Amino acid sequence: MKFKGITDIFFDLDHTLWDFEKNSALTFRKIFEINNIEANLDSFIEHYRPINLKYWRLYREDKIAKEDLRYVRLNETFKAINFKVNDDLVYKLSDDYITHLSSFNHLFENTFEILDYLSKNYRLHIITNGFDEVQYKKMNNSNIVHYFETVTNSENAGVKKPNPIIFNYALNLASTSADSSVMIGDSYEADILGALNIGMDVVYFDVDETPVDISIRKINNLIQLKNYL
Repeated sequence: MKFKGITDIFFDLDHTLWDFEKNSALTFRKIFEINNIEANLDSFIEHYRPINLKYWRLYREDKIAKEDLRYVRLNETFKAINFKVNDDLVYKLSDDYITHLSSFNHLFENTFEILDYLSKNYRLHIITNGFDEVQYKKMNNSNIVHYFETVTNSENAGVKKPNPIIFNYALNLASTSADSSVMIGDSYEADILGALNIGMDVVYFDVDETPVDISIRKINNLIQLKNYL
């Protein structure tokens, strides 16, 4: 069933439009080559993904600072694969990762098609917990920034999703209301529950087929948004 009365659509960026996992893996390949790291890249990435998610959850809950997040996720991954690195190299890799991450810009399938389709009838926006200095570069370098009228990130809002403050900040920035808006994102806790908590409608971008409340609209390909919007 299609939504009614919607004027504004808010997207998460990483893992929803911008293919974080693919771009992150390519970035690690590049910075491993730059720094002559001979660790097994596939093993590193396999361990990095859950470790990164763990520390992002702590960052989202304000239990770890941004600078600590960048260090510990790498340091713990190297320990997990029994590859010795010194602190100076971990910090350099951390900086190199941020520097080069936005140079890879793979998007999820049908991103351009669905943004073209939606932008004809709705105002589009971004709400992201990502770092301010890299999120705009990702959007600009992947040629999607022009689709969005506003971009809200957690550093500007002062809090992270699912805190209601960031959603209300984004709504105010867009000059719209919760009952006229839809949030689309991949994180059930941060995007979906956070948006529902302030009265927004939601679409859960769930490529892993996670069991959730059957009343929540779900998609596993962005083009399926045409079913609802």
